[in-house]
Amino acid sequence: MFRFVLRRVAWSIPTLLLVTFLVYLALRIGTNPVESYKRINPRASKAKIQQYIDVNGLDPNFVQGYFTWLKNFITGDWPRSIKGSREVWPKLKDSIANSLRLGIAATVVGISIGLFAGVFAALRPGGRRDVFINTSAFVGISIPPYISAILFQLLFAVYWQRWFGASLFPTSGVYPPGHSGFDLVLMVKHMALPTIVVAIQVIAVYSRYMRSSLLDVLNSDYMRTARSKGISERRVLLKHGMRNALIPVVTIAALDAGSIVGGLIITENIFDYPGMGVYFLKSFGEGDFPLLMPWMVVIVASVLLFNLIADISYAWLDPRIRLD
Repeated sequence: MFRFVLRRVAWSIPTLLLVTFLVYLALRIGTNPVESYKRINPRASKAKIQQYIDVNGLDPNFVQGYFTWLKNFITGDWPRSIKGSREVWPKLKDSIANSLRLGIAATVVGISIGLFAGVFAALRPGGRRDVFINTSAFVGISIPPYISAILFQLLFAVYWQRWFGASLFPTSGVYPPGHSGFDLVLMVKHMALPTIVVAIQVIAVYSRYMRSSLLDVLNSDYMRTARSKGISERRVLLKHGMRNALIPVVTIAALDAGSIVGGLIITENIFDYPGMGVYFLKSFGEGDFPLLMPWMVVIVASVLLFNLIADISYAWLDPRIRLD
């Protein structure tokens, strides 16, 4: 196991370098950082523009420019944003924290309910509850997040206020404008609607995956052998069925967890939730190269990390899998 982890970590370093270099090329070609800087700072002198080029590694030679940027990134000498000359890390840190809060809450709720629903359906395939759960899952997958987000905003804010005089849940932000300090209750109220929107999709997907995976396991030879030994059905399900059925689910969960750090762009944008999705949209719209490159590094690193966690989880769920 230890050798496997070391191998994967060693492979992740060149992977991270290759992907970030490709991203660097894409941003250099697609956004033209120098022109974006001139557009946002029309009064900048030639010396100031050259300083921006040097600090961000925007040399005409893309390879040389990438390694200049990489050196500055590793040493912590991050350039400031082109709009407002703000430090990058405080804004990036807050965006990561907000996206993680929303993503973890929605994932925990969604996976918990989704796995339970999938198991519940698989135990009586073809029955009424199986049909109901499958139909609900198809409806949940079919409704785009921007549709459910708008519907929830109308129901719990606009119409709820007409019916009862006050909206049930806020529809934007993490806190009300002007609020300072930490308030858990207020934060939960603001996160309620976006969490439900994301959780609907998660529940629909994982209930389908769990049902399909568990049905395959329940019909396998080793499950019939376990039953023939006189082991109780509950123990057979929990000890033999669930652990093996979770293996493909873990793969999807790891990929989803990596993407959560990237932000839930549609949901965050509709609810004006200041996470990584909104961070990316604003930075990309302004062509803000100093903000975009650290964002991409965080995304790639999180995907590699959670894929490693998934591989390690395989060995824990199924001892027959050997990683070394």
